[in-house]
Amino acid sequence: MPGESPGDWWANSGWERARRELVQGAEGDAEVFLHDVPANVAAEVPQHSVVQSGTPFAEPWPLPGWPPVTTRFLLCRDDRFLPAAFMRKLVRERLGLVPDEIDGGHCVPLSRPRELAHRLESLRLAHSR
Repeated sequence: MPGESPGDWWANSGWERARRELVQGAEGDAEVFLHDVPANVAAEVPQHSVVQSGTPFAEPWPLPGWPPVTTRFLLCRDDRFLPAAFMRKLVRERLGLVPDEIDGGHCVPLSRPRELAHRLESLRLAHSR
């Protein structure tokens, strides 16, 4: 939202409650982020991980509203970090959109790369018509 920092988004959006309701009993990054990633791919993740800077989470979003650009949202139905029902509601409330959806968890580029590429390409083609 205008003036909201990404760091404040978590509390303002109700993410913690939504995630807690979905993930009951899931522990650790593997169960939350990599639950649907093939084991051989998931085993490679630690070798490619980097610590994310906290800096981007501190600054508020500077625009007074969403800019007038074509916007689509691709929701991952099996995401345990950003639960689908929560994200459907949030996307509708904050962006005024019904999201496009794809099967897969939070790391859909790792779990379903072909499906993701095909979906993104179909969205791009639909927009360019």
